[in-house]
Amino acid sequence: MVLLSIQGIALAIPDNLHFHGILVEEPCIIKPGDESVRLDFGNVPDKNLYAYGRTVSEAFTINLAECDTSIGKSVNVTFSGTPSVILPGYLALQDSSSANGFVIGIEDGAGTFLPINKKGEKLPLADGSTQLKFKAYLKGEPDAIAQQKIKRGPFNAIATFKLDYE
Repeated sequence: MVLLSIQGIALAIPDNLHFHGILVEEPCIIKPGDESVRLDFGNVPDKNLYAYGRTVSEAFTINLAECDTSIGKSVNVTFSGTPSVILPGYLALQDSSSANGFVIGIEDGAGTFLPINKKGEKLPLADGSTQLKFKAYLKGEPDAIAQQKIKRGPFNAIATFKLDYE
């Protein structure tokens, strides 16, 4: 009878765990849980696009917390995404959308149009919490409206917001 002995083998590879990052000072944080904003337009009658060229705006908010105005007094928001070829500055629908013939517009709380991929105006910060209020709406493409070719169905689009503090 042969008796085999198996022992554990230790393996050490030098320098195989690396850490990196950038330590920054920012005046605010995005309120935990609010890192992703979802806006559901619900069921939108196409007749609104044909009659008015756009829909009523739907509000959304980016909530900031732990703001310290001794570090920064204002913020610029940039919404980036795939721009419409037909209506530059507007957010194009994703290719997976069944609906077409319209785009998504974003505006500030006062109703001023904010083009996609362009830095917005400075917005003031307040110590503690700050609410950045925006609106979004659907805008019909001129040819789709003129030719009555807005296609109904589910739609979606994705944008990313970037905060630049000053």
